Amino acid sequence: MDRDKIREELNSTGCGFCLAKWTQVTVHLQLGRTHSCHHPDTHSIPLVELARNPSALHNTKFKKEKRKEMLEGKRPSECQYCWNVEDNSTQYSDRIFKSSEPWSLPHMETIKNLDWRENFNPRYVEVAFSNTCNFKCSYCGPSFSSQWVQEAERFGEYPTSSKFNGLEHFKKEGRMPFKSSDPNPYVDAFWKWWPDLYRDLDTFRITGGEPLLSKDTWGVLDYIIEQKNPNRELHLAINSNLGVPDNLIDNLIEKINRIEDEQRVKDFVIFTSVDGWGAQAEYGRHGLVFNKFWDNLNKILTKCPTVTIGIMSTYNALSVPTYDKLITEVYGLKRQYASNDRAWTTPISLDASYLRYPLHQTVQVLPYDFSSMVKGHADLAESYEEVFHTGLNENGVSYGFTQMEIPKIKRIYDWMISPQDERQQMYNRRDFYLFFNEHDKRRGTDFVKTFPEYEEFYNFCKTIQL
Repeated sequence: MDRDKIREELNSTGCGFCLAKWTQVTVHLQLGRTHSCHHPDTHSIPLVELARNPSALHNTKFKKEKRKEMLEGKRPSECQYCWNVEDNSTQYSDRIFKSSEPWSLPHMETIKNLDWRENFNPRYVEVAFSNTCNFKCSYCGPSFSSQWVQEAERFGEYPTSSKFNGLEHFKKEGRMPFKSSDPNPYVDAFWKWWPDLYRDLDTFRITGGEPLLSKDTWGVLDYIIEQKNPNRELHLAINSNLGVPDNLIDNLIEKINRIEDEQRVKDFVIFTSVDGWGAQAEYGRHGLVFNKFWDNLNKILTKCPTVTIGIMSTYNALSVPTYDKLITEVYGLKRQYASNDRAWTTPISLDASYLRYPLHQTVQVLPYDFSSMVKGHADLAESYEEVFHTGLNENGVSYGFTQMEIPKIKRIYDWMISPQDERQQMYNRRDFYLFFNEHDKRRGTDFVKTFPEYEEFYNFCKTIQL
């Protein structure tokens, strides 16, 4: 793909023109908020717009004004992430990558000739129906976890410098979620829009909360199963922590196989999350029962031979001691389940991104001594990479880590050792102790027992006075 040519074509309309402003959307129905790609912040969806036009879940007046700027050769300020890349490096920005996607590029000429006021059905859609969740991961919060709401209502904010997960902040910012038991006009609007949206979709991904605890997730699956003329080109994906009751996992497997056997979608991907191994993974993702999670991974890979699983791994300070074990075991799954029947020959991928917030839990809070362990994780993944090209499993299929996966692990190390503001780092380390000390009090956990590698560092953080 000639991305230089694509950039030239985009710039012929305007230096800020990006197809994702039309073709992509993430909608948080539990919050009544939306944005096209993940770089700009979400904005509120006015109910008065929604009453006239259910597609205002994507086609808000605010977003249309940004489209107008793009068509007039301007750069919307909310897209500063891409402008920083374009102005300070020779790298392609996400404006180019997202506009190059198969769900964007074919629509360039149509979009160029649209009036900025016109509605446009996105081709790539992510939707969260609810914040209902059975986990309360340490870096998550009330907007995406009902368990976090309950904890914050009972105990209040954490005693960190940022007053982590205090509800007053979420109320002030308009980010308090609807309760799952209350009527939600945004969910109602989705179902009014869905029959029209479904026909045009390239990719549809359900996020959360925990989607398998939402009746609307099952409603989407049933809708696809019941269609006489299904959208067979649809790439369907569901996020799940895979920690729900067994009957829900079994129901999911049954519906996946019905959809796949009848070829009602192009492919089906399950995205799940884990950031380490064993008890340390359980500590960071509170509610996780690791062995059950791993059993469910294997169960789905065994019973759904055409489904691909993507592990979204949020690499953070708690990941470092056991991430090598995770890499090795994921490699084992790649070898065991690799099959030409899947969307990709590799049955499972490890998508490692580094945590940026909260600051007290990023890898940058750790002493430099731990950077060698982080580098070791990249080296380990790379040592398994060659097999992807040369090795075959028992089924005669290549397996191993790919050049999509390895660089993401490498960049964690680069980011960890990048220069930091030393005073801010000390605040973050102080907050590290304050957060996990309070975490242990509230949840009956024991940080030092779970992470003996960090005992000296933890005690040091406890002594910091600012």
